[in-house]
Amino acid sequence: MSLTLTVLGTASPHPGPGRPSSGYLLRGGGAEVWVDAGFGTFAELQKYTDPARLAAVWISHLHADHSADLLAAVYGLAFGGLTPPEPVPVYAPEGCAQRLAGFFGRPDAGFLTRILDVRPLYDGHVARHGDLTLAARAVVHDTEAYGLRAECQGSVLAYSGDSGPCDALTELARDADLFLCEADIDAHREGEQVHLTPEDAGRTAREALARRLLITHVGPTLTPAAATARAAAVFGDATATAREGDIHTV
Repeated sequence: MSLTLTVLGTASPHPGPGRPSSGYLLRGGGAEVWVDAGFGTFAELQKYTDPARLAAVWISHLHADHSADLLAAVYGLAFGGLTPPEPVPVYAPEGCAQRLAGFFGRPDAGFLTRILDVRPLYDGHVARHGDLTLAARAVVHDTEAYGLRAECQGSVLAYSGDSGPCDALTELARDADLFLCEADIDAHREGEQVHLTPEDAGRTAREALARRLLITHVGPTLTPAAATARAAAVFGDATATAREGDIHTV
């Protein structure tokens, strides 16, 4: 089974009409994984699969535009008839379960264990589902954050999550067949390195020798078309814009 990426949402920092926040469906090796759960992506996910069939959920960091729809998933899996046959592993930074519990006013997340098995990510974390391997690498952001390297039968997808320029991101994307990368900001504020400009995305892809670059998570100071063009000018190779509903074979 080939490795494919379905784009569920790309918006930053909030959803817009027809444009949910960050979220993707990764399929390969007999597994389906929901990668990032930004606002609105649980509804989009249901266009392409039954959430009860998910092998795992993988969350890059706990900012709401990447994780808030875990709440929608809890309602769907626990109360909406989408209950999985066994708890779905959720790989996320420390504190994810406690945040969900807090929304429900519970002192702990024990009540979620029937539907979710929340496991902390860390630098170097590896999970395997079927023939799909998910490897996490800590990246630079203003909170605990990870990039993803997914491998299946020789195909490699790298995903930046939210990251500033850093060596870890370049190594994560090394020789990737497809590098899904944010280009959130037009320019860096002085002293801040928590997101990527389009030029940063293009430079990282070039230095990593990635084969294709897919630009996502473009913020309100840019347009996706402009961000993609700027990244392509630096990368110098195949560059495209991530758009909701597109399916990419890695």
